[in-house]
Amino acid sequence: MSNRRAGRRARRRTAAGACLLTALAGVAAPAAAPGAAHAAACTAGTGPYQRQLEAYLKRPVDGRQSPADCAAIAAFQRREGIRPADGYAGLATYRQMLVAQARPDPNAAGRCPVVAGRMACVDLDRQLMWVQQRRRVIFAPVPVRSGRAGQTTRTGSFKVYWKHKNHVSTLYANAPMPYSQFFSGGQALHGHPGNLFDGGGSAGCVNLTVADARRLWDVLQVGDGVRVWGRKPGT
Repeated sequence: MSNRRAGRRARRRTAAGACLLTALAGVAAPAAAPGAAHAAACTAGTGPYQRQLEAYLKRPVDGRQSPADCAAIAAFQRREGIRPADGYAGLATYRQMLVAQARPDPNAAGRCPVVAGRMACVDLDRQLMWVQQRRRVIFAPVPVRSGRAGQTTRTGSFKVYWKHKNHVSTLYANAPMPYSQFFSGGQALHGHPGNLFDGGGSAGCVNLTVADARRLWDVLQVGDGVRVWGRKPGT
């Protein structure tokens, strides 16, 4: 047999042996289950909204954090863009849970009027808002922060009467109110720089994140309806 043919056979035996070793290695060390790495790294303790998140995520509802609970909450946080996605059932995660629950049909209870024009719907009970036109949601639900105790957001039916993109407050030390859309006296839908969930509430306005307020700016026009109902928890 020629040296060339012998060399080809040797190379084929070497390749076959390498394939066998690879296959055996795959059997000996199976891939980790999805989410296992996140579960192992998830160490957040029990949060104040533990039970609510457990129920929403279809976990055993016992109000006590477990590694599996933590991993499930962290996965929800990642899906919803919550940072940090650490698995802690805090206020921001709970509020985003209410948004996620409302998303399929925010007006299921029929509290916001169904009209031909655009209607901004502000639900103080759930601390969220959306915009609908007839029965079609044209601005999906987002979290908001309404007025604190003693400075509550007025309820009722209103219209957007003035828009000011770079507004600053003349009452509260020139506080920035970007993308302001006024609907009742000095009360407006506007962006809140920083943490939307800090403090006990606004001074009466309906605060959104700046990013959400920027998007809402392009949806509503002067004359569009605003309906506000309910009561902010804790007021």
